Amino acid sequence: MTAPKTTHQTTPAETLFRPFTYKGLTLKNRIVMAPMTRSMTDAGIPGPENAAYYARRASHEVGLILSEGTVIDRPASRNDPGIPFFHGPEALSGWNRVIEAVHAEGGKMGPQIWHTGSTRAGKWEPEAPVESPSALVGPGDPRGVAMSEADIEVAIAAYAEAAKAAKELGFDVAELHGAHGYLIDQFFWAGTNLREDHWGGATIEERSRFAVAVVKAVRAAVGPDFPIILRLSQWKQQDYGVKLAADPAEMERWLVPLVEAGVDILHCSQRRFWEPEFPEIDGEEGLNFAGWAKKITGVPTISVGSVGLSGEFLAAFGGESSKVTPLDNLVKRMEAEEFDLIAVGRALLSDYAWAEKVKRGAMDELSGFNPAALAQLL
Repeated sequence: MTAPKTTHQTTPAETLFRPFTYKGLTLKNRIVMAPMTRSMTDAGIPGPENAAYYARRASHEVGLILSEGTVIDRPASRNDPGIPFFHGPEALSGWNRVIEAVHAEGGKMGPQIWHTGSTRAGKWEPEAPVESPSALVGPGDPRGVAMSEADIEVAIAAYAEAAKAAKELGFDVAELHGAHGYLIDQFFWAGTNLREDHWGGATIEERSRFAVAVVKAVRAAVGPDFPIILRLSQWKQQDYGVKLAADPAEMERWLVPLVEAGVDILHCSQRRFWEPEFPEIDGEEGLNFAGWAKKITGVPTISVGSVGLSGEFLAAFGGESSKVTPLDNLVKRMEAEEFDLIAVGRALLSDYAWAEKVKRGAMDELSGFNPAALAQLL
């Protein structure tokens, strides 16, 4: 009698812990710590507790750490007083301590360079008026001032200066935050960009000119070999149902100019990574946002969205707990090379050893997310 064939079932460790190399970036595995706003700096300056927070993840098998959003040198670039700066001697000295601590643990890291635009995050108000393309938070929701041509040019230069500082401090990459309804994304979105000049327009290509200019300035500042990541999303915190690109052709018109401008890796944010981006084309098991972005542009992509947990990140801020969920779907998609890296948010926020446990196959040691974790730097 012929023995039945055995089927090899790929494990999370086999799939997620393969090395990754692209241009000037070499990572020991495919796990990325997603940027997560913590608002726990003193006067915008990272301290020893912030350095230790990131170093713990580096020492427990996270391949690449992306910092919380850290803002450029504009008068109203942040919407909460605890958000860190990425400019000025004191803040940059703090970030120097962070990257030294991460490197001491064998980790790789990049800052997420940010401007919150006109978004709200509570009752706190900056001293200067908030700025955005058309003085809107969302469609029909006015706030602050519309940026002048001079404001735009200074902001572009400030993004470049922050990226240059990241390289000079010894960071391994820099990520530009162009997602979730913040400044760069407010230029992308027709609902918040009503400009009639060079920075606006009826098409996504026209409204992408600001982002393209930022990327070009950053590339010029850091040189040809320093990796640039751009985080993007279809959805906005102002409206979960928004889609900047209605189909692959429009997505191509959006993403290709950004890659041509100098983006190396696209970080494609969606609320649930397993959901297909265009199910009308490839079905309910079709490519997600990161999958389509990779197919269209040919550059590596990072996927993200509720990895290993039920619920989603934004709901956690409202006090919603979450439970552990299997990684089978993630393994399947990464084995198919739908995308190259996976960013993990809440699971790593509440358990700095999450990646190490997955590597050991200790899935029974994983725990759900408790919103109490948001109140401390574990």
